[in-house]
Order: sequence, then C-alpha cells, then structure tokens
Amino acid sequence: MADTGAIAADHLKSFIERIERLEEEKAALAADVREVFAEAKSAGFDVKIMRQVLRLRKLDSADRQEQEALLDIYLHALGMEQD
Repeated sequence: MADTGAIAADHLKSFIERIERLEEEKAALAADVREVFAEAKSAGFDVKIMRQVLRLRKLDSADRQEQEALLDIYLHALGMEQD
C-alpha cells in the first residue's frame, strides 16, 4: 500500500512540475507579446484596434457577421448609426 502512495505522489509531482514549466513558458510568451505590441505602438499603430483585429480573426465568418449585425442593431437602438 505504501508503494501505491509513493507512485501516486511521484505522478502528482510530475504533473505539478510540468504545469510549473508551462506557466514559466506562458509568462515568457506574454512578455514577448507585450514587446511586439510596444514595437507596433512605436511604429504608429493603434494597439487597441490591433487587439480587436486579433479577436475578430479568431472568429469564424458566421460568428463575426453575427457580432457585426448585433453591433449595428445596438448602435441603431442608441441612435448611433454607422455610415
């Protein structure tokens, strides 16, 4: 029975260590992304708009069209029609 606990503990430790490594990689990637946004901003690009473009690119065409239609409906309801 003690061996089973040791095996489970080793397995758990392995998972924890893998997650810790992945969290470190994720932090490094986040820093890289911030650096790219800073470069883009210094080149004159609007970072807020870039983030919106990135969000839209993740959507499929139908979802994007649905969001745009809803936005138009909401803007119209508020008297903020887009041209």
